[in-house]
Formats: sequence, C-alpha cells, structure tokens
Amino acid sequence: FYSNPNLARGAISYDSSDQTALYIRMLGDVRVRSRVGFDPEGKGSYSYLCIDFRTLHCDSAGPVSGRRLRRLLSFQRYLHSSRLLRGTPHLNPLHILDEDYTGQAKCMLERVATWNFDIFLYDRLTNGNSLVTLTFHLLNQYGLLELFQLDMVKLWRFLVMVQEDYHSLNPYHNAVHAADVTQAMYCYLREPKLAKSLTSCDILLGLLAAATHDLDHPGVNQPFLIKTNHYLAKLYRNSSVLENHHWRSAVGLLRETSLFSHLPAEDGLKMEHQLGSLILATDISRQNEYLGKFRTHLDQDDLYLSNASHRHFILQMALKCADICNPCRPWELSKQWSEKVTEEFFHQGDIEKKHRLEVSPLCDSQSNSMANIQIGFMTYVVEPLFAEWGRFSDTRLSQTMLGHLGLNKASWGGLVQQEGSSSPEVNLLPEDNVTSPVLLLPL
Repeated sequence: FYSNPNLARGAISYDSSDQTALYIRMLGDVRVRSRVGFDPEGKGSYSYLCIDFRTLHCDSAGPVSGRRLRRLLSFQRYLHSSRLLRGTPHLNPLHILDEDYTGQAKCMLERVATWNFDIFLYDRLTNGNSLVTLTFHLLNQYGLLELFQLDMVKLWRFLVMVQEDYHSLNPYHNAVHAADVTQAMYCYLREPKLAKSLTSCDILLGLLAAATHDLDHPGVNQPFLIKTNHYLAKLYRNSSVLENHHWRSAVGLLRETSLFSHLPAEDGLKMEHQLGSLILATDISRQNEYLGKFRTHLDQDDLYLSNASHRHFILQMALKCADICNPCRPWELSKQWSEKVTEEFFHQGDIEKKHRLEVSPLCDSQSNSMANIQIGFMTYVVEPLFAEWGRFSDTRLSQTMLGHLGLNKASWGGLVQQEGSSSPEVNLLPEDNVTSPVLLLPL
C-alpha cells in the first residue's frame, strides 16, 4: 500500500487484504471503540468491553486535557487535532535540539555507556524527555543522521511523537522504560563482537527498535486483551498482539513523519520489516523458542556475524536482553523497576476484579508479593537468557550484569525471609514445551 501526501492523515490507499494498511486506517478507531464498548462482531454485551484502555490509571474523571483528547481521538485525526490544540500549553515543553543538551543532563550523556546509568535521574533532568534526548543523542553520536541523510527536524518530530505515544500513566510500560531499554541496547551494541561486525543499518534499526518496542502499550497484557474481546486481539488473531501493535504504531509514525521518505521505497519497506522482526522478538511467550535457538547456535559454534541473518538474530537477542535487563542493574535501580512493574501487574488485577474477570497469575496483590514475583522472574526468565548471552559475549559487562543479578536475587530472597514466607512453586517457562505461551508472566 502507499500513502498519498494529498490525503488527510490516515487516509491510505490500500488493498483490502493488506493487513498493515487496514491496521493504520483502523488504529485510531480501536482507541475510540474500546471506550464505547465496541464489539467487532456486534455480539458482545459484557460490561468490561467499555474499558477505556487509555485511561486505565486515571482515578477520577475530570476535564479532558489537550493531551488526553489527542489520545482519545483516532490515529487518523491525530495530526488535525494537534493543530487545533496548538495553542494549548504543554506540561513538558520540548525545546528544540541544543537547549536539551545543557547542564547536568549533558554531563550524564557523557556517561551513557556505563551500566549504572540512572535513567530516572536523567529523565528528571530532561523534564520528562529522556527518550527523545537520549535516542537523538545516540543516533547523532553514531553519525547516522549524516550517513542516512536523516532530516534533523523530521527525526526530532518522530521521536517526540514516539515519546508522546507511550502512556505516562503506566507505572512501568512508559517512555522511561523505553529510554532505559535504548540505553541498555547501546551498551550491548558497543560490545566487542557486535561493535566490529554490525553495519550502520543494524545500529540504526537496533536503536529505533529499542525506542519503539513498547509503543502505545496499554498497561495490560495480551491475555487481558483476549479475554476482553479487544479489537487488537481480533486483528492479530491472538498472536503477539501487543508486539504487532507496537510495530505497526512505529511504522505509522515513520510514515507520518516521512523520516525514510528520501530512501528508495524498497529500502524503506525492508527497514520497516526488519524493525518489526526485532520488536516481535520481545514477545515473552516466545522466550523458549529464541533461547533454544540461541543455545543451539552457541553449542554448535556456528554464529557468523558476517552473515546478515545471524547479525539480525543477535540484534533480536540483544533487544530481548535489554527489554528485561532490570534485574541485572544495580540494586538501587533494579528495585525501582521491580516496584513499578509490580504496581502495573497489581493494577491489572484490580481491574480484573472490578469487572469480575478471572485474575491473571501474578496480578493478585493478595496472593503474590513483589519479592516472590521477582525471584520467579529472575530464576525462570532472566538467568537462562543472560547466562547464554554471557556465553556469547564473555565480557566485563556480562560479568557485571550476572553479578548484579545474583546479588539482587539474594536481596529479594532476604526480603522473602523477612516477610516470613517462602517462594511458591512457579512455572513461568515450561522447559518441555518451547512453544507454550508464558501465561504466568503478565508482560
């Protein structure tokens, strides 16, 4: 399908069989229909279908702000609404380019390659604009703007729109998480094996995938969308629902800002496809699939980074590591992330209770503790992945991450003992079934 610059935003010419075009045309309607109880087949009558996924974390209904109004409008009408609301003052104004690179924030960026980089402090120093400024800085530092002839204003606009499309009211899946993953991805891209093998295109895709990997995350997981008959679950046939949504949302912003419009059409489509392949790899339900493939490659010693497909696979594994690296950070950072993700889990559980749905595993605050959730996550998900990454890249960074992981797990174990409870038996990732969905991990 193709975009016609003479048409309004979202007015895309497409073949009815083209799912991407259909998605971009209908994306905004998902946001509105979920608010009014839309049932694609017209058969639903359940009260929970009227849940507004964009305001799940709002405690009270009040005047609709300009930012919230943009969220509720359709994707197609976003640009038009932004023009109507142009006079509305922003809570966090973005000053163009250099003004964001001053003072303490600029000093922090000089240490962006360090593993103890405090993304929470950096976000405060940039007035909530950590994702925009950090990603722009890294792309510019690699010389990718000049190499790919990226228009500076288009890139800045793209990053601003990406940051805005993360839900700031999500405790965990928000723009700060995306910035943290992007910083971790940068650390991995600098590892010797990758640094000497990756192409500029690989680096560009890796950083963009990290920045957009959870774009427009609703703060609830895939099983929740499926059991509430959400339109996205139907659109993607209950398969990698959120990851497909993140990818298609990113593609929509790339096309709206025309960031790659100067590139040959074939190259642009290829980059969109590879971006999707990276983002789809973050689907936690496919963890064993990717981990098993990674382990087999390492056992057989047949990973050749001169091979484009092997480099892409390593980028997938790097992004997977970056996405769940919080337990491998220093305790003072790791604990904050644990608190935020647990808050989001428990909030989903509260919603499920409110609408009389079956409460998802690990989302019931009355039967789960933060410490037990973290120990299970580290044991069954994080440790196996980072052990294999350490085999692939046996560096000081890998040793540091595994060291923090062990110390953090011990700290959580100590808290469990203090609580006078023991870690329950969990089965997050059944080793005997690499294709089974990770139903007990609400990510």
